Amino acid sequence: MTLNWRLSLLLLALSGVVWLAQAEDEGDDDINVEDELDAVGEGEDEGDDDDGEKTPPPPALPKVVYKPPEPMGDHYFAESFNKGTLDSWVLSKAKKDGIDEEIAKYDGKWAVEEMVDSRLPGDKGLVLKSRAKHHAISSPMLRPFVFDTKPVIVQYEVNFQTGIDCGGAYVKLLSQTPDLDLDQFVDKTPYTIMFGPDKCGEDYKLHFIFRHKNPKTGEFEEKHAKKPDADLRTYYTDKKTHLYTLVLNPDNSFEILVDQLVINSGNLLNDMTPAVNPTAEIEDPDDHKPEDWDERPKIQDPDAVKPDDWDEEAPAKIPDEDAVKPDGWLDDEPAYIPDPDAVMPEDWDEEMDGEWEAPQIPNPKCESAPGCGTWERPMIENPSYKGKWKPPMIDNSNYQGVWKPRKISNPDFFEDLHPFRMTPFTAVGLELWSMSSDIFFDNFFITSDRNVADRWASDGWGLKKAAESASEPGLVTQMLSAAEERPWLWVIYVLTVGLPVVLIFVFCCSGKKKTSPADYKKTDEPQPDVKEEGEEEKADEEEEGNDDEDQTEDKKKSDAEDSSAEPGVGEEDEEEDEEDEEDEKEANKVDEKHEDDVPRRSPRNKKVRKD
Repeated sequence: MTLNWRLSLLLLALSGVVWLAQAEDEGDDDINVEDELDAVGEGEDEGDDDDGEKTPPPPALPKVVYKPPEPMGDHYFAESFNKGTLDSWVLSKAKKDGIDEEIAKYDGKWAVEEMVDSRLPGDKGLVLKSRAKHHAISSPMLRPFVFDTKPVIVQYEVNFQTGIDCGGAYVKLLSQTPDLDLDQFVDKTPYTIMFGPDKCGEDYKLHFIFRHKNPKTGEFEEKHAKKPDADLRTYYTDKKTHLYTLVLNPDNSFEILVDQLVINSGNLLNDMTPAVNPTAEIEDPDDHKPEDWDERPKIQDPDAVKPDDWDEEAPAKIPDEDAVKPDGWLDDEPAYIPDPDAVMPEDWDEEMDGEWEAPQIPNPKCESAPGCGTWERPMIENPSYKGKWKPPMIDNSNYQGVWKPRKISNPDFFEDLHPFRMTPFTAVGLELWSMSSDIFFDNFFITSDRNVADRWASDGWGLKKAAESASEPGLVTQMLSAAEERPWLWVIYVLTVGLPVVLIFVFCCSGKKKTSPADYKKTDEPQPDVKEEGEEEKADEEEEGNDDEDQTEDKKKSDAEDSSAEPGVGEEDEEEDEEDEEDEKEANKVDEKHEDDVPRRSPRNKKVRKD
């Protein structure tokens, strides 16, 4: 019992320690943003006293203001929109080709403003403001990025403030070309990499596309990364700020991260569609299947003949000739009759609607009868039915297999083992169409140093994550909200929480109660240990009795021998035996007295010693 209680207390203590550790971690992650924001609002709700006297205002508390990140190392592009303007960005003035004039313009609105539900005053970003419009905006980089021996890291933040129905939030890295004009930025403007989220309907995507140049023809072809295995739905629906990162290395490997967690990775040579390098051989387009080529592995036996007794006209089912009409069948009563209580509607026009007929209802007379109407024999399987005769199938002796055109060398074959060496890019652009508005972009950053990128993310997105986490409801509130939407969760909660509590209670508090020794003094109830003691005394008595018998027999033998040897000694021995028997009787009396003196012994367990 003591061990059970100790184990229970140990489990409770460990649970408390884990809970305190989690609370401290959550407090550290929140960076006290919520407390500071709440402190800013203190004093605003304090009004005048009831007597009309104004209380002196409390001293002003420092206001929490978002501090945009600062690049701490070498980089090619950094934009945090801390100036609150679009001075470094260029709005496209072009029109899309091949569509109606009314919707061809890139007339979607952009603005630099704070998020609607921002927890950090001063946190501004680029916001897509229009719905069902074409948007295009771009900004030049500090210097072009050249793909040589350094990796490229692209990251930026997106928040779908009102959710997303159909639209994208991807970024394009515009290729360095002589005719690049940001004023004429359109969907056909050459780009090197396209990266970012995109959604339409229930299709959630995270694009990574690069344009690869064919070394033989000089033409560009888009290569798409494989679809990630992770579920992307949450990033589009939770209305939180998410950090999207692309890492592209000189060894052709790539990583795609969301909130600094890798959700997709691979290699440019193996994990792109279509493949970077074409196959060495292709099917000959001029090769055609011969007319006499037989691809049939089985054919009908030409020598098979239909048996004479095969009846193809026999029906599959026939009436059961052994069936008998049940007694009480009402042949003259229909199964359904017109409803006698039905009345023709007042607005019924027989000229327009035709003759009115009452709706049909089941005949009440048929409820107590086995059936109504004309009785027909039930149908059963026809034992003579065989169906249409077909010849059996046999192996085709002329089978040649499935025909395939012959392989020839691919005239367009090439092998590019370094697809990382892409076209340099010199500008960042957003060319989007969306059915949702208020898409928030912030903290664009391009660099070759992973540590510099992580520092930028920590100073920007890390602070926003802490502020959003501070405003989230607790675990209990989330569980209750989920149970309101899905009541079946209450069953899981009860089984998860209640069942362990019951088991712990049963384990710790359901031991057998030991009876106090004093209780046996008040009743004649036999005590278990006394019973065992009596059994032990009985065993001892039996052993003593056996020893006495052995001694008596030995003594008789020795007496007999002595008497035969010395006739005068027998009388003295008999006197000694009588004295021994008297001593044993006195000893038995003392033992009986000792039994009476044993405490807590029930009279029912008293047993008289027997010699």
